[in-house]
Amino acid sequence: MSVEATADPIRVALVDDQQMVRAGFAMVINSQPDMTVVAEAGDGVEALRVLGRERADVVLMDVRMPRMDGLAATAELTALPDAPRVVVLTTFDIDEYVLEAIRAGASGFMLKDARPEEMLAAIRTVHAGDAVIAPSSTRRLLEHLVTALPAPEADVPPSPAHQALATLTDREREVLELMARGRSNTEIAGDLYVAEATVKTHVGRILAKLDARDRVQAVVLAYETGVVRPGQ
Repeated sequence: MSVEATADPIRVALVDDQQMVRAGFAMVINSQPDMTVVAEAGDGVEALRVLGRERADVVLMDVRMPRMDGLAATAELTALPDAPRVVVLTTFDIDEYVLEAIRAGASGFMLKDARPEEMLAAIRTVHAGDAVIAPSSTRRLLEHLVTALPAPEADVPPSPAHQALATLTDREREVLELMARGRSNTEIAGDLYVAEATVKTHVGRILAKLDARDRVQAVVLAYETGVVRPGQ
């Protein structure tokens, strides 16, 4: 299915220390009528400098780079006013780095060997305000990531996250659990026998109550607070 060109194409920045990787991504992205590559950088230091003068909507960010890695760059970028959305590029062998990047404000993660159509869908998804956790490969990655989380300790005073969870209604908590298992809004609607619009309303309220930037951060919080356990 073709994508119609928009008046304002999605502005994408590529941050990766491998020039051939950036060139391949740029070729795919620039072939689309609704998006364009506006900046490239080979490490976090260069990325912050370039993006200080060139506005981007979405940043594809590698994790392992010289001088400043993707983790530090993501934290600095997402702290800026009108920050771009960041999608972390990863492989299975850097769990803790990706989890920290998500905590720092990244809107999702994608395997570096993902198919071109998956990359394009990820860019459009985060630009629309959602987060990239739906594909089955990413669900498995999320399960892999959260095994690095420490087990909740007993007899610890409730954290702000636990207090925020206490404000959720039973249905909102149910939706959060399904989100944490990688279910899409359409799938959640089918599971709960409600309209997809109702699910979207619940998700919006969950994000607001948890003060989560997007779906990924809400899901990480669900695992961190024990709402869902890895492998459940």
